Amino acid sequence: MDGITRWRKSSRSNGNGGMCVEVGGGAGIVGVRDTKDRDGGTLAFDRRSWSAFLGAIKGQRFDLP
Repeated sequence: MDGITRWRKSSRSNGNGGMCVEVGGGAGIVGVRDTKDRDGGTLAFDRRSWSAFLGAIKGQRFDLP
């Protein structure tokens, strides 16, 4: 994706060839892509939306009962 210069593999990705994602940053955007299919598409978020998403995860708002 244009504008994203640095990608890193998520620390929550498993090492068994399973679910692996990379997160990258650029000027005002955050991208998320599948490590095994880097050309398969990228989800892009503005930094405010990404921060709100991370806050919701850390606040366990997506946890199931």
